[in-house]
Amino acid sequence: MHIHPLMTDNQDIADICARFSTADFVTVDTEFMRENTYWPILCLIQISDGKEAAAIDPLAKGIDLQPLLDLLVDNEEVLKIFHAGGQDVEIIHNLTGKTPHPIFDTQIAAMAIGQSEQIGYANLVDSWLGITLDKGARFTDWSRRPLNERQIKYAIADVTHLADIFPRMLDKLRETGRGIWINAEMEKLADPNNYINDPEVSWRRVKSQGRNLDVLGRLKALAAWREREAQSKDLPRGRIMRDETLADIAAHPPKDQAKLGQVRGLSAGWKNNDIGARLMEILANAKPLSKDELPTKSGRRPKSGKENGLVADLLKLLLKIRSAEMNVASKLLARADDLDRIVAGEREDVPLLEGWRYEEFGRDAIDLIEGRMSFTVNDGKLQMTHQPEPADSD
Repeated sequence: MHIHPLMTDNQDIADICARFSTADFVTVDTEFMRENTYWPILCLIQISDGKEAAAIDPLAKGIDLQPLLDLLVDNEEVLKIFHAGGQDVEIIHNLTGKTPHPIFDTQIAAMAIGQSEQIGYANLVDSWLGITLDKGARFTDWSRRPLNERQIKYAIADVTHLADIFPRMLDKLRETGRGIWINAEMEKLADPNNYINDPEVSWRRVKSQGRNLDVLGRLKALAAWREREAQSKDLPRGRIMRDETLADIAAHPPKDQAKLGQVRGLSAGWKNNDIGARLMEILANAKPLSKDELPTKSGRRPKSGKENGLVADLLKLLLKIRSAEMNVASKLLARADDLDRIVAGEREDVPLLEGWRYEEFGRDAIDLIEGRMSFTVNDGKLQMTHQPEPADSD
């Protein structure tokens, strides 16, 4: 494979993107920094078609990334391959308002062939290619220039090895017939709605106790305000205010701004500064949360919680057995929330009860809940046994 020097010339970028535009696939990775900013700073983009590979410098003076972005988000003929690509896709969405499509994530695909829940890139490379990656550049400050040869080599390895692994992984998925299992997961990864930073829904990320509509209304208003403050200042939201402090103020709102100086997690300056005044205005205007927005209770269990808890534990055991038999990561088959929902009696809009998941696991899960399946021990091994249908009585 031909490895290009670090690309900073717009014509070189346009030329390689033109060549890649006719490829079957490209492997993509990014290096970024986000420790001190709200918006991640894109520092490097690595890309390969399996024949040549390059690292492109988005921080180079006068750089034009449009040919690359057009390739990633507008060219539907080229498959874009990532490993654990959520943050990479987020960055591309921030730049374009679109997401790469069609898309393939090798971490998700690995779950379908039994390579753990969230296999890391280094372990993926080792398991498929027998190559141990140099980890010496892991903690590089990718925003600093110049980058040395070792750093660039480390970064490009993230796409060159992926280009070797992908065809083999694809063959394995075809061999096992499990490619269709991950199609929905890939579409979910490429859904632009997952990457919209909407302040009005940011409160859902904050852990809070209770279901008091007044408290949750203040939490929603405060979280939206914090998000906008963070976006406008390009600071991490935690630099504005930590989640714990946000939840505490929502639950126990101060009577006046002077009391903000006594809130744990805030500096004394909040009692008379502008940001403190804006916070108090938000609190004063906060409306109770509507019942329609009230989150579904975690666990979703009926009143007989202890009994349902035991059933949920049996389902987890069933999931463990079935995923081991199938050599597939259990999280791909079913998530804990799915199990809780069906134990609570829900049957609509549960991913576990749709498509291949129902055929492979969901049907048996329902049979267990409804008494048509039990566990038995055979030769020291735990097995699932379907109960015989009761005989008709004359």
